[in-house]
Amino acid sequence: MNPCWQLEKCMVCPRECGANRLQQFGFCGGRALPKVAKAMLHFWEEPCISGENGSGAVFFSGCALRCVYCQNYEISHEQFGREITITHLAKLFEHLQEQGAHNINLVNPTHYIPQIAQALQLAQLHIPVIYNCGGYEKVTSLQSLNGLIDIYLPDLKYFDAQTAKRYSAVEDYFIVATKAILEMQKQVGKAILDDDGIMQKGLLIRHLVLPGLQSESIAILDWISQHLPHDTMLSIMGQYVPMGKAQKYPELNRTLTEQEYDQVLQYLFSLDLENGFVQDLSSAQSEYTPDFDLSGIDF
Repeated sequence: MNPCWQLEKCMVCPRECGANRLQQFGFCGGRALPKVAKAMLHFWEEPCISGENGSGAVFFSGCALRCVYCQNYEISHEQFGREITITHLAKLFEHLQEQGAHNINLVNPTHYIPQIAQALQLAQLHIPVIYNCGGYEKVTSLQSLNGLIDIYLPDLKYFDAQTAKRYSAVEDYFIVATKAILEMQKQVGKAILDDDGIMQKGLLIRHLVLPGLQSESIAILDWISQHLPHDTMLSIMGQYVPMGKAQKYPELNRTLTEQEYDQVLQYLFSLDLENGFVQDLSSAQSEYTPDFDLSGIDF
């Protein structure tokens, strides 16, 4: 399959910018070849993802969203990284597998779906593949990955359209993300862990609680409770640290208080959504963000 089939007039992500990525950059900053900023054994994901050996994380440059507080701002907004061939990407997956990774963790893959699909078909993998994304996904693009992805790890960031517009430059986030998550659930079902507690298949939804936006979190938890099985695995994160351009938004220029995070957790437990992970607020540290230095790409 030629990965350029969707790139001459790009409609891969919900932006549908229509750029000819064979000749120019899309809204996401991507062109025809996948751009990668780092590949590593990642030990800072949820325990069922990182385990003892680490998750084989491949960080893709560019992004379909414009989150002002992005912890990976250097690669998502500033496009740091290097273009590699699809064959190189497939061999990179295999190299991480050889290093003992529990899985292949595609971090921010949305705008490279056609290229990743071909690389996964080339690679000889016997470990799960994780699609680790911001939640803003096009259902038809996800459908093209059906059978190639074992674990979906999406964010569900916002409920309110104006909040999404202010912080990520997209008004239809919740409508698009919830449709995408339902498609993910349809493809992979509930989380399945092996005897060592390492996730092998299924859906794990992340939600980052933002300062002063507990009402958004509560509305999101209500949607999950009403539309997904109650044993859906969740990760409710309190690790927010002002990064990127967050300093320009006074309401975001601080970490969470214990009261804010506890309010969301109490509501989570009141809904009996107790399958998954919560955090200690001490995890709100910038040190958990990788240094993007192209390491791990060459081997």
